[in-house]
Amino acid sequence: MLLLALDTATPAVTVALHDGTDVIASSSQVDARRHGELLLPAVDRVLAEAGLKLEAVTGVVVGTGPGPYTGLRVGLMTADTFGHALGVPVYGVCTLDGLAHAADIETGPFVVATDARRKEVYWATYADSRTRLTDPAVDRPADIAERVAGLPAVGAGALLYPDTFPSAHEPEHVSAAALASLAAGKLAAGEELPAPRPLYLRRPDAQVPKNYKVVTPK
Repeated sequence: MLLLALDTATPAVTVALHDGTDVIASSSQVDARRHGELLLPAVDRVLAEAGLKLEAVTGVVVGTGPGPYTGLRVGLMTADTFGHALGVPVYGVCTLDGLAHAADIETGPFVVATDARRKEVYWATYADSRTRLTDPAVDRPADIAERVAGLPAVGAGALLYPDTFPSAHEPEHVSAAALASLAAGKLAAGEELPAPRPLYLRRPDAQVPKNYKVVTPK
């Protein structure tokens, strides 16, 4: 097994290789505006670090969000392209699940919350590092304060809103290393991983203007 994992659902552009036993190379850079520019060089970097060629990859793991429309699509389309070019399966893993897997919280329940912008968070609750209790959702922190009261929290969304998440922990952003480890463990246990379908949860920020003036000739 050689899994290539990547995620662009948060400001982190993160890539890792997993050989079925452990992570053998990884790269993470935080830059919310350069996902498309940074992703492929990061893939080249982890392959070079591991001394391997892309053709050695037997499967691709990609974070499916939730996340902003543009950034999330960079990772999903890149993973899909690799899968087609190499003839290998592409597995989807919820980005929040990756953060939960990396959380340094021994006992649950706990919350994972990432920054959804617009003063909102993407979030879900977990029984432990592998077991999600609720579907991913997007809400204003104040609107979920009672539901998450008293729970430890992980992620950039939790760190941004201490009034709602007073017990916030690292990591701030997801790592492809955690995604790869989670996926490798599930595959080794014979579990099926979902198809790489994006979790947008809301409309993209960019919208076609309504009632715009037509300037082309009829």
